[in-house]
Amino acid sequence: MTTEDKQPAKTANQRGAARLAAVQALYQMDIGGTGVLEVVAEYEAHRLGQEVDGDTYLKADASWFRSIVAGVVRDQTKIDPMIRQALQDDWALSRIDSTVRAILRAGTFELIERKDVPIAVIVTEYVEIAQAFFSDDEPKLVNAVLDRIAKQVRVPAQK
Repeated sequence: MTTEDKQPAKTANQRGAARLAAVQALYQMDIGGTGVLEVVAEYEAHRLGQEVDGDTYLKADASWFRSIVAGVVRDQTKIDPMIRQALQDDWALSRIDSTVRAILRAGTFELIERKDVPIAVIVTEYVEIAQAFFSDDEPKLVNAVLDRIAKQVRVPAQK
């Protein structure tokens, strides 16, 4: 990559990086049982915009990252039932891959709390995150579930 290829990170890109980091942090908390304060502190100090094991993490909107992670933890008793309801009848949330679960939780939180962000932006961003981790049906599942939840929590725009 040449210096000409390096674009300054735009706010939207920083939000996208914050979303990805939030999904990774939620996954880490889910798998390792790590607490929210510990994970947020670790990401802010060592990952967001940093190089870790040869991988450079994108500069992320730290407040966006914090709000997603803390909001999912705070509202999980409201978020998880919404996801369960949006899944196919025979699927338990516990059966879903931990990464997909983290993506769905973060996306649901934003659909509920971030009314200033269009539904299409939120759904697209989280589908893209799913595509970064999975090549099979998971991105379609993320799209379908977040779309169903969006229809429940957001009033459709008048045409």
